[in-house]
Order: sequence, then C-alpha cells, then structure tokens
Amino acid sequence: MEKWQGKHFSITDPNGVRTVIYQVNKTEKEFLKDSPKYTVQRLDSTQEIVGNAQRKTFYIDNPSEYEDQLVILSFGKDRVVVNTALVQGNKISITKKPLPIKFNSLYSEKETEFKDFRYTPNLKRPICIIDPETTEEIKPMLYFDEKTNEVKGKCKLKPYKSYFAFEIRDKKEN
Repeated sequence: MEKWQGKHFSITDPNGVRTVIYQVNKTEKEFLKDSPKYTVQRLDSTQEIVGNAQRKTFYIDNPSEYEDQLVILSFGKDRVVVNTALVQGNKISITKKPLPIKFNSLYSEKETEFKDFRYTPNLKRPICIIDPETTEEIKPMLYFDEKTNEVKGKCKLKPYKSYFAFEIRDKKEN
C-alpha cells in the first residue's frame, strides 16, 4: 500500500464559480541565471457536489518545511478573482481582499500564436495561459530555438475568445 505524503485543504465554490490554485516556487540560486525567479505548479484537486455548490479538495504534493505560497484564481462568468494564501504547518491563511492586478489584453479577430516564452529546465512555465470557460491551461507546443539555443513554446489562441494569463514577479520587476 502506498502512502501519500503532503497536505490538503478544501474550499467550496458557489454555483457558477470554478477555482484553481497554483503553488508558487522560488527558483534555487544556482539555477537563476537561466531560469525565471518564480515558477508555478497547478495543484491537483478532487471535487464533490454539495447542494448547489462544489467542494474542492486541493493537494500540495511536496510541501516545504516552513511555508508554501499559493495563488487562488476563482473564475466567474465574466471575471477572475485573484487571492493569495500561505500554508504554514497545518494552517492556511488566505488574503481577505483580492489583489489588484496589472494586466495586458490580447485580442485578435483571427487565430494567432502566443510564442517565444522561455521554459525552465524542468519545463515548468513562468507564465500560464488559462481558458476561463473551462479553467484548463492552454498547453504549448515546444520547439528548439537554434538562435538562442533554448527550448521555447507557443500556444494557439482562438479568435474572439478571452484568455487569462498570469506570471509571478517581484514588485520591483516590470
């Protein structure tokens, strides 16, 4: 019998809201030269229906000894609410007010590709593009850029459709 090592917690989504959660990982010093300072990893979850709501249990597979930072994205009909959380021991602290977000819009009336974003050596992206209707990540096609000698990715985006993209950065970065 296998034993699962990690942490878990549950939240309840009201009807019409779908929540996904990402763990924020800080890149170790020796890999910073060729990697982004932060990467994100989507937490696995299970769900059950409770009345008109969905109860989701999220799993942190490799919790740190001290604290884990989380980004909570709650997708509604026409907006995304962004919160952050800290997991310390058996306690989770979630921000009381959603974060203000700086963002840019991508809009096109024809099919387009969002490309040339860098990948870390373990293929975890510093940027995530999410379809707000399904809350699924848009999976990239990987390719090798011979000019820069890097593995890069590109995602196909559909015309007349909204997407949510985010990246974790320090406040002082642009």
